[in-house]
Amino acid sequence: MKKALITGITGQDGSYLAELLLEKGYKVYGMTRRSSVENFERIDHIREKVEIIQGDLIDQSSLEEIIKTVKPDEVYNLGAQSFVAASWNQPLATGDMTALGVTRILEAIRRNKPDTRFYQASSSEMFGKVMEIPQTEKTPFYPRSPYGVAKVYGHYITVNYRESYDLFACSGILFNHESPRRGIEFVTRKISNTVAKIKLGLAKELRIGNIEAKRDWGFAGDYVEAMWLMLQQEKADDFVIGTGETHSVKEFLEIAFGCVDLDYNDYIVVDPKFYRPAEVDLLVSDCSKAKKILKWEPKVSFSELIHMMVKEDMKLLESKKMAVAV
Repeated sequence: MKKALITGITGQDGSYLAELLLEKGYKVYGMTRRSSVENFERIDHIREKVEIIQGDLIDQSSLEEIIKTVKPDEVYNLGAQSFVAASWNQPLATGDMTALGVTRILEAIRRNKPDTRFYQASSSEMFGKVMEIPQTEKTPFYPRSPYGVAKVYGHYITVNYRESYDLFACSGILFNHESPRRGIEFVTRKISNTVAKIKLGLAKELRIGNIEAKRDWGFAGDYVEAMWLMLQQEKADDFVIGTGETHSVKEFLEIAFGCVDLDYNDYIVVDPKFYRPAEVDLLVSDCSKAKKILKWEPKVSFSELIHMMVKEDMKLLESKKMAVAV
């Protein structure tokens, strides 16, 4: 039985990846930080099937101990300060966890189990002020946020350890991927959740930032399969993962409100406080390398993704409403 360690297992991607690995017969370990309030909501349904280990990407000794104890065949580093907007308020914490955290875990692997296969969660935010459209593995990086800068460091230190120490270390440059498990602070989930609230009479408006910004949005459940496929290859390499389609926030709004037969123009308020200090206007992937080598294809369409998110938020809020009524 293969053993896999997932940092950030309680997040959106971690929960979908844990499900996938369990289906494939892995023994799954999830690393979480010790906190006063534990949040296992996304993995409640598989909580008894995974082993939770406490550790921290800013604490080298905990990482060393975990690698020594678990001796994982595969490590998926999904742990990070992952909210772009928060990275301006917490630039040092973002750098420590999202950038230096990658070095710490690579060093723990190098010292204790160098045959472990390592996956680093890189991000399309590294492209930032894009130098070419669409973006490939060879497109120059031009990050536009402390989060993007930290991810560039994490990406290159992964390349460096692969080339310097011959570790099987690779990065997936994932474009935006969403799901009903997306954090409420992210714009897509904020939209789907508020649409459901408005439909149920629990809210009257949606305050939002730049609706002209364009992104390449896919389903997180599809993208974790690409992560796994990267670690099954003969040779470690980096891959862009996305849909190859770009859509604006405005399009997302149109479809989301349309799911509940409402017109978004009647409910949205564009609020400058939600604009980023430096905006990333157009991100769109060219994932032909992943399609050719990994044989990977996204399955869920943009429209299907939005319908899935709104439907689940409606279900969630209706169940809470009923619980309060009881």
